[in-house]
This record gives sequence, structure tokens and C-alpha cells, in this order.
Amino acid sequence: MPEAVHTVRINRQPADVFAYFADGENDPQWRPAVKEITRTGPIGPGMTYHQRIAGPAGRAIPSDYRVTAYEPDTHLAFEVTAGPVRPTGDYHFTPTDEGTEVTFKLTAELTGLKKLLMTKPVQQSMNSEVAALDRAKQILES
Repeated sequence: MPEAVHTVRINRQPADVFAYFADGENDPQWRPAVKEITRTGPIGPGMTYHQRIAGPAGRAIPSDYRVTAYEPDTHLAFEVTAGPVRPTGDYHFTPTDEGTEVTFKLTAELTGLKKLLMTKPVQQSMNSEVAALDRAKQILES
């Protein structure tokens, strides 16, 4: 099962950092794969996003998601509900003396032919997604 985890320390208060990540419409600023994204309602538990991400051969593929956990300043989670691969994502926000530690984890369960053919590219994509936290850190600290 592909899984990727990355942690960064951001020199901002947890409330500011959580608010930035909780609004998925900020994602194109730090996630290069996001081509378009729109929120379907107010920010909070159960909200959904219509998203298209870069796919094979440069074409955009659907990757809509729904927020499954929304605990202000501490925890945010989601599940992808559209597209060929449907990972789950989890953010944890921990206060530090200097600001906030953010851990982003992605997990995808692949079965059958998808497991055989897509494990390596899915792992590479997930590694890239969590590594993009470094870009979010730059944005939030500038």
C-alpha cells in the first residue's frame, strides 16, 4: 500500500497554519499538481472540493475530495472521492516554541490491476505531494 509522510516546522501560530491548510483553495499556491479547485460550501467538517490535478500525458484528471476530520488548530483529514486513485490524507498540527509542526500523510489502497500497474507511479506522486509542504512553509513564513 503506497504511503508518504512529511513533516515541516512553520514559524507561524497553529491557528494561522491550520486556517491556510483548511482552505483547499490555497492548494494551487503550494501543490504544483493542482490545476483547478473550487469549494462547494463553507469551510468546515464534511465540506467537499471539486479538484482537477495533473495526470498522465499532461491531461487534468478529477480528484475531488471530502473533509473527514476538522478539528481546528490540531487535525484535518480528507478522502478523495473521484478519480482513478482515491487516497486518504491526514494533517496534524502541533504547537512548538517557534510556531507549528505540520505532518502530512497520504495513504492509498490499491488492489487488483491497479496495484500491479500503478503502485510505483502512485508512490512517486504521493511523495511529491507531501514534499510540497516545504513550499507551503515558504509561503506561510514570507
